[in-house]
Amino acid sequence: MDTLSYKTVSANQATAQKEWIVVDATNQVLGRLASRIAMILRGKYKTNFTPHADCGDNVIVINADKVRLTGRKLTEKQYYWYTGYPGGKRDATPEDMLRKKPIWVIEHAVKGMLPKNRLASQVYGNLHVYAGPNHPHEAQKPKEINIKTIK
Repeated sequence: MDTLSYKTVSANQATAQKEWIVVDATNQVLGRLASRIAMILRGKYKTNFTPHADCGDNVIVINADKVRLTGRKLTEKQYYWYTGYPGGKRDATPEDMLRKKPIWVIEHAVKGMLPKNRLASQVYGNLHVYAGPNHPHEAQKPKEINIKTIK
């Protein structure tokens, strides 16, 4: 006789039900948007969440150039990177980066909210960010959601 009334089910790549989701970044606060996207990419809102498997959804972010930063972050926050050459330290404000590479700002924020391991590199590949309202993933039949409804 089986005495357990339930069994723990671990999701793996074969059993994970991955969907395609479209998120509109128009007038969304960058940090809140990025944390919710990271949660969707990991699959933490699903009932079959498994920490060691990629069971999250594929996320398409449109209108990345219309994302919003609160306070004085637009002009006072600094992004730093190093070119690899002596004296190659570079920096830019989010205002500059939104003008030059609006996709990078959202990708950078989401990547920072994922865990620092090999699974995060795999999960990060499920993120697709576009500056305008169009994307080439219509064949996957993505469903558009309001990001504020996911907690």
